[in-house]
Amino acid sequence: MMTVLIECGEDAGALAASLATLVPGAVDGLVREVVVLDRGLDAGTRKVADHAGCRIAEGEQLAQVVFAAKGEWLLLIEPGARLAPGWIEGVAAHLGDVLAGALPKAARFSVSPHDRRGLMSRFLRRRSVLADGLLLPKAGLAPRASQELEDLAKGVAARRLEATIRPRPRT
Repeated sequence: MMTVLIECGEDAGALAASLATLVPGAVDGLVREVVVLDRGLDAGTRKVADHAGCRIAEGEQLAQVVFAAKGEWLLLIEPGARLAPGWIEGVAAHLGDVLAGALPKAARFSVSPHDRRGLMSRFLRRRSVLADGLLLPKAGLAPRASQELEDLAKGVAARRLEATIRPRPRT
């Protein structure tokens, strides 16, 4: 049903944290595969991805990865982002709404109340487009080969899921 895409460099701990929250979705059959896009993977991070059963693809092959994705839906998340318990039900409800004709098709997670940024932080720090994750249909996507996941997510109209995410901790 869904392919998860994670662009990752040298951060084995962050990747492991994200992958751990995807396990219930794989058990339920919602997550068909996880693809880690190599943006400078070190040996430790590569080992985490390999042991978790992820497919590793060169970061410059985004167009081929999207085309070959096993799922009809793509979930784009940052390494270190953790989906909160109950995310499966939120995603399933959204997919049911889309099948019933509700729009827009793309959706973003709600940020956990513990991770909402204060007023000053919103103005002073740039936030990643993928901080809330992005669920979108594979059909109709035409990424460029050199494009990054963040570029693919920019400007996408999306509704909020009834599920939360804990964004990657910022240093």
